[in-house]
Amino acid sequence: MTIAVVDYGAGNLRSVEKALARAGGQRISVTSDPDEIAKADRVVLPGDGAFPDCRAALGHVSGLGDALDEAIRRRGQPFLGICIGMQMLATEGEEYEPTAGLGWIPGKVVRIEPGDARLKVPHMGWNTLRTHRPHHLLDDLHLGPDGLHAYFLHAFHLVPDDPDDVVAAAFYGGEVTAVVARGNVAGVQFHPEKSQKLGLALLANFVGWRP
Repeated sequence: MTIAVVDYGAGNLRSVEKALARAGGQRISVTSDPDEIAKADRVVLPGDGAFPDCRAALGHVSGLGDALDEAIRRRGQPFLGICIGMQMLATEGEEYEPTAGLGWIPGKVVRIEPGDARLKVPHMGWNTLRTHRPHHLLDDLHLGPDGLHAYFLHAFHLVPDDPDDVVAAAFYGGEVTAVVARGNVAGVQFHPEKSQKLGLALLANFVGWRP
């Protein structure tokens, strides 16, 4: 099984690669080669920074959009977006200026608005997750208020048009989307490569996922 970690100039590529290996992944390739991505059995799209910059960087890699369509939309291979990689699944991002996303999970990426004025944005630190619905990525993970913690660093989050696309949320003065999924496409707002036991367990579930 091959896992392609998409290199488009944004994201903790080597950290993600190492975490996937620790989670049981084999034949992991950090790559910007469209042919390699199109033929991969799993695709991971990391992302750090601002939505418009990451979206532009993704579009600047020749053939990458077609490769992702081939692997994910046509061949139905499992996909995991991480942080901005998850946000780019949306129809549109509102950071700085309206920017079109991939549109794989219809919705918008909007600024976090904590109900508690004492909470700062960006949302940075460790939070537990509240499950909205079962999903293979969360199988056998100890979640809930006394469960494992995930590491977040972000000011925006994806709000899907269909609430059923939300698999889990964190609470930060209100609900913050943490995990989304639709068909063979999934995304996590937190950084599994930095989230210790929870992150490695989720990545192991991704490696074994058969949508």
